[in-house]
Amino acid sequence: MIKIYNTLSQEKEEFKPIEPGKVRMYVCGMTVYDYCHLGHARVLVAFDVITGYLRHQGFDVQYIRNITDIDDKILRRAEENGEVYTDLTDRMITAMHEDEGKLGVRAPTEEPRATAYIDEMLAMIQKLVTAGYAYAADNGDVYFSVDSYPDYGKLSKKKLEDLVAGARVDVQEAKRSPADFVLWKAAKPGEVSWPSPWGDGRPGWHIECSAMSNSCLGETFDIHGGGPDLLFPHHENEIAQSECANGCTFANLWMHAGAIRVNKEKMSKSLGNFFTIREIFEDYSPEVVRYFLVSSHYRSQVDYSEENLAEAGRVLNRLYQALRGLVPAKDVPESAHDREFADAMDDDFNTAGAMAVLHSAANEINQHRRDGNDVAAAEKAAVLVRLGGVLGLLQQDPEAYFQAGLAGELSAEHIEAMIQARTDARKNRDFAEADRIRDELLEKGVILDDSREGTSWRRG
Repeated sequence: MIKIYNTLSQEKEEFKPIEPGKVRMYVCGMTVYDYCHLGHARVLVAFDVITGYLRHQGFDVQYIRNITDIDDKILRRAEENGEVYTDLTDRMITAMHEDEGKLGVRAPTEEPRATAYIDEMLAMIQKLVTAGYAYAADNGDVYFSVDSYPDYGKLSKKKLEDLVAGARVDVQEAKRSPADFVLWKAAKPGEVSWPSPWGDGRPGWHIECSAMSNSCLGETFDIHGGGPDLLFPHHENEIAQSECANGCTFANLWMHAGAIRVNKEKMSKSLGNFFTIREIFEDYSPEVVRYFLVSSHYRSQVDYSEENLAEAGRVLNRLYQALRGLVPAKDVPESAHDREFADAMDDDFNTAGAMAVLHSAANEINQHRRDGNDVAAAEKAAVLVRLGGVLGLLQQDPEAYFQAGLAGELSAEHIEAMIQARTDARKNRDFAEADRIRDELLEKGVILDDSREGTSWRRG
């Protein structure tokens, strides 16, 4: 039985999909005006792991992750760059796919772009206007009337009267209540726009996800997810407009990933303390970054620091070291580790608990090797690789993992030649020369590991 924390009820609930054996899930994706940062990576990896585990358990998962490719930020950035906005979004989408590919994030079932669903958005807005939930203002905008939806605030637990009392309203705004939000924005002269019954304009951000999820998954689906900053107002507004338009529950279960924090502040572009994924890849391998993200529960806050990433690299090295020199056995049946792993993941996708199982398996591999039981070690290696794969880890050849990312011009052949020279020096009892070779390699980022089987090497 899988139990998932539902942000709506604020409790863990037994997961019962609408259609047995099938999961329909929508996750808010990127607004593509800049490179993805580590906070985005947190969401991408978290829901990739969730999808991977559900599929591992036999569910047919329809995973939709949208792209917002029309937005004020996009238009401003394109204007700053002096380029057509579609050139900007195409470039950023390509970069996003490159980053998530390196992180091992698998492609969603569908990746709808907002600009391809303008007609669906207009149809939903028209339903809301006709039913009295939305209104056209004098300035050409169309707004959702929050007063018309009595359950507004049920996700975020915010009270409407508090929102209205605390709102700051620009005197130029034409909405009836400060809490009302825009569904359709009238175009200013020269702006990108589409025709509508209320005049040329473009969609508001919130209506985009309601229209795309409705088109791809239906009026009610199983899981809606996203980053912590989307809970309010974005997801709250999605619920209001979707349930008013369709007259039924929007999503049965809401999931939100935890924030990345730097020096106890949320990592975000608006605070200027974010690191892009590709910047981090300059110093750390993508799998180390993924391990860093997966090792914490998806709902927890993650503290970013050079020390924490370096520690993630050291811990991942230990897992790969356990696999080094082994050929995992084939057709290994389910073990106690598989069951412990499932118990952890069934409890709201507790990846921290699942990681503990991986390390337990690695410890058993090391013990079998010390005992000279290579058969048992190979069988346990198969379990470790299998469970690691569910989390998107430990799928590289260990030698390739350890030898990747070396700085400088040293080739593998050169390193092997230096290792042989060191071996010869040790045989001749020239330990000073052997130490000199080890130190030279270490300075160039190559670490030597001596064992009874010989000497292997890895990046530092």
